Amino acid sequence: MPRKYCNSLTKYSRRKTREVNIGGVPLGGDNPIRVQSMTTIDTMDTMGSVEQTIRMVESGCEYVRITAPSLKEAQNLEAIKKELRARGYAVPLIADIHFTPNAAELAARLIEKVRINPGNYADKKKFAEIEYTDASYQEELARIRERFIPLIKICKEYGTAMRIGTNHGSLSDRIMSRYGDTPIGMVESALEFLRVCEEFNYHDIVLSMKSSNTQAMVQAYRLLVQKIDEEGLQPYPLHLGVTEAGEGEDGRIKSAAGIGTLLEDGLGDTVRVSLTEEPEFEAPVAKMLIDRYTHRSGHTFIKDIETTPVDPFTYHRRETRGIENIGGGNVPRVIANVSSLSDQQYKDLKSVGHFYLPELDKWKMNDQGVDYIYSGNNPIPYMLPNGLKQILGFNVWQTQSDQINNYPLYSLPDYQQATEKHSNLNFLRIHDTDWSNDLLTVLKNDDTLVLLLSTDNQHAMPALRRFFFELISNEIQNPVMIWRTYQDLSEEEFQLYSSTDTGALLIDGLGDGVLLDAKDKGESKSAVLTQIKITNQTAFGILQAARTRMSKTEYISCPSCGRTLFDLQETTAMIRKRTDHLKGVKIGIMGCIVNGPGEMADADYGYVGSGKDKITLYKGQEVVERGVPTAEAVDRLIDIIKDGGDWVDVESVEVLQ
Repeated sequence: MPRKYCNSLTKYSRRKTREVNIGGVPLGGDNPIRVQSMTTIDTMDTMGSVEQTIRMVESGCEYVRITAPSLKEAQNLEAIKKELRARGYAVPLIADIHFTPNAAELAARLIEKVRINPGNYADKKKFAEIEYTDASYQEELARIRERFIPLIKICKEYGTAMRIGTNHGSLSDRIMSRYGDTPIGMVESALEFLRVCEEFNYHDIVLSMKSSNTQAMVQAYRLLVQKIDEEGLQPYPLHLGVTEAGEGEDGRIKSAAGIGTLLEDGLGDTVRVSLTEEPEFEAPVAKMLIDRYTHRSGHTFIKDIETTPVDPFTYHRRETRGIENIGGGNVPRVIANVSSLSDQQYKDLKSVGHFYLPELDKWKMNDQGVDYIYSGNNPIPYMLPNGLKQILGFNVWQTQSDQINNYPLYSLPDYQQATEKHSNLNFLRIHDTDWSNDLLTVLKNDDTLVLLLSTDNQHAMPALRRFFFELISNEIQNPVMIWRTYQDLSEEEFQLYSSTDTGALLIDGLGDGVLLDAKDKGESKSAVLTQIKITNQTAFGILQAARTRMSKTEYISCPSCGRTLFDLQETTAMIRKRTDHLKGVKIGIMGCIVNGPGEMADADYGYVGSGKDKITLYKGQEVVERGVPTAEAVDRLIDIIKDGGDWVDVESVEVLQ
């Protein structure tokens, strides 16, 4: 398949886009990738908005977005801007518009940029299945065009930039009827508006394709670039973001998996990380993601790829044979590296999700209980719980009395010389530069081999992807576990970097499991166990963010803004406390109806602010109860989950081994 969505699949090369001037801070072109975020204060609170904006700027924001749900908020943007300028802050402001074209037209006269959502700028989302004929579809487009033209003319007159920002969950009924909630539907939603802009020779445009589903988000951005090139449209800058990513490590891992995948391919001119936290905490995370690419040009050479054997616009997992519980139709597995531990004890396995109960002489595990442990040259001196298997260095494995329930890890030379192998499952550690005819021969002749693939290349993801493509092109179906090692990183850097490197591969269907290392030499045993715990939790988090293995409850929570009708952080924490044992259940927590049933399109259940101290509760996209008092809403949400058959008691989650 020809490469159309990025400059190179092997060498970091940022896509060259038009430069768009936004209040004197240009975006795209040769400018650096910009950082932005969004206020959470009520827009009518002028001083509160100003103070929060200042905190955001001082944390690294180069643009600040503020919601303008009606004319009064749009008008108050002028007061906010005036006060900021009086205090010496020239940060460009962006009005966030949903449903209200008149607010967008007013804001475009007052501040530097407006963001519109093509799914609801001139449409009212009714979740109706309407059959459109070609004629009726064109009539709708003509209606939208007439409603949109005034904003284009105002933006041209005032030199105001515009973001056409598609959201996966808020596509119009018209788009849904023809394309469904698909990446191509997201792209076409934006192109309908973009074509009108080009008709009027208006080019100060930024585009985005946001979703809480990282697979859909990545596919939509790639498709957008391809379609723009196919139609001969201008190469507009891209705003990257994962909507409703959540809080804490979950929000960071999910954001890095989606945003990082696109940054790796040279896509993206500005980044917003959406966390259910105070907005000033978002900019440092975005900057940490962006800074990885500042000096990326010095990476080790990777042989170029002219065509890709995988479809970059649709998720298909690489076809592999099942070996034991790895590959084939099995979920991706997680291996924990405990080889640096000596004097290993029962309690040490708590760091990888397995808990020994001495009073019962039994094991239990949580939903992030690791599948395999790699012990290297330090075999575990006690019987492991059922379901947990040990991988040993080949030389040590040879000495074990039980070679059936332990598995060997070979280097390629060891494997070629070995006279003993496990009858069912053997592991082969391979570097991305080890591709050779000898390796190809080995793989074609051994159906028991699982690869542990690693790289030392700074540009790790493309180096590993290149190896996967060689496997696919040569019709090799051995499963591959991705082994990434990091040294001397903060916990947050480790989460972001590993989520980018590994998540990007998994989003493209490449990889049958993960082994992550984060090491510092000379640490105490307690510090090593803490790092092992972090790497294990991160590995499971990446698999969930990439939508390849669900191991815990997923919260699709918006980052809050001036439209939010309740304390989003407090409510999210309260719902999490009551429901975080519901493995695989997706719960949407939305501050207002704008980010309601549409933005949480993937959620199984929803909790949406619908008025002061009032909540609307959903099952899927269906309203179950309206106007529920906030004090009762969490209890009623749990009742709805129970009625839906997705509730389990906490005690039932702990699986005794």
